[in-house]
Amino acid sequence: MKTNAVILAAGEGKRMKSDKPKALCEVLFKPMLSWVLSACEGAGIDKTCIVAGYHAEMIQERFGADYPVCLQTQRLGTGHAAMMARDFLQQGGAEHTIVLYGDAPLIDAQTIRDALAQHVECGNAVTVISAELDDPYGYGRIIRTGAEIDRIVEQKDASEEERAVHEVNSGVYWFRTADLLRALDCLRCDNAQGEYYLTDTIAILKGMGLRAGVFRAAGSDVILGANDRKGLLELNEIARRRVIERHLNNGVEFLGTDGVIIGRDVEIGAGTTILPGTILRGKTVVGKDCVLGPNSLVEDAEIGDGCIVNASQIYQSKLHNDVKMGPFVHIRPNSELCDNVKIGDFVEVKNSVVGERTAIAHLTYVGDSDVGKHVNFGCGVVTVNYDGAKKSRTVIGDEAFIGCNTNLVAPVKVGDGAYTAAGSTITKNVPDHALAIERGEMRIKEGYALRKLKR
Repeated sequence: MKTNAVILAAGEGKRMKSDKPKALCEVLFKPMLSWVLSACEGAGIDKTCIVAGYHAEMIQERFGADYPVCLQTQRLGTGHAAMMARDFLQQGGAEHTIVLYGDAPLIDAQTIRDALAQHVECGNAVTVISAELDDPYGYGRIIRTGAEIDRIVEQKDASEEERAVHEVNSGVYWFRTADLLRALDCLRCDNAQGEYYLTDTIAILKGMGLRAGVFRAAGSDVILGANDRKGLLELNEIARRRVIERHLNNGVEFLGTDGVIIGRDVEIGAGTTILPGTILRGKTVVGKDCVLGPNSLVEDAEIGDGCIVNASQIYQSKLHNDVKMGPFVHIRPNSELCDNVKIGDFVEVKNSVVGERTAIAHLTYVGDSDVGKHVNFGCGVVTVNYDGAKKSRTVIGDEAFIGCNTNLVAPVKVGDGAYTAAGSTITKNVPDHALAIERGEMRIKEGYALRKLKR
């Protein structure tokens, strides 16, 4: 059975006060539209298209390589938006189509699958996904006749009896594709707003003698969207709690959750402790028995078992096992720290490989370098990797000792077991087991300071 999805993402979202479409506003660092697309993929939807309007070029640039984008040049209601996907629906050959909103990110794959199963089993032309709310104010009420839907009544049009109903419309619908196309042909805009409403398809299909059903979602979050920054903050908080609860159930420890934000795609091993102020983003994978934080940021990185990351930032890099770093360490992209590396305060590593049990204690920059095992860096070492025109690499052999305030001017190699004297500027290769001293001659001018002060 082939299935389609049509995601309506044409909204401008004026109350967001943003220069991008509302569906591109982010929840846990990902556009709301990405959440909906992921739910469709997780539910096994065969083909998905996006209906874009306001700044459609932004959605096209972000998602057009993977999903067809249909343009809604005039925003004349939800039914009109679905009409823009007509060619996609006619050409896809799918038996059933789900219509969703790109700014309702908490819809989940399980709800989509379960609603489809009921939709098919009952032989419905349309199945509305609903939710039960403690406070349904402002939502369209689902008025049932048994298992079938009779109608959807908006808050302003509802009677006192209808307002007492707590089951509300999520705005997500499964259709038999052929019936959706027939209903779209029958939509009219003879209302005060002059718009085409997707909700009208229910009455149209029932008028054709077809069956309209309701699937009640297990949770109420599936209906939640955001129309302004306050609503977006609430979505972020709900999603943040959900993610933390998932990790708690998997054996991750939190001593407190103040300032802890974890992206939806982050993986964390059992026994790891996340301390306050820690932010984990992107495709980050964290191993077992680590301690991350306080106040650390990790993005698109891989962290092995037993690592400690204290008040540090790591981007697009890999830490092997038992690496310890911090505070105030910056690991920039394309770096790799091997087992038992120790990085102290105010150290920056960029595009470099650091071998096992190497120690970089403090106040050091290691950029574009290949560092061996058991190397010791003194305080204030700099690999001088950029000459203003090109970047070059530094190579440091196993068990080398780099003295304090050494400048290694790349391209340069320090051999295995070699030493550099403190304060040296190394511009030539250092042989294995040698000591390199490269300092200017010290000159002393007696009485200079007294003469300067007198002047």
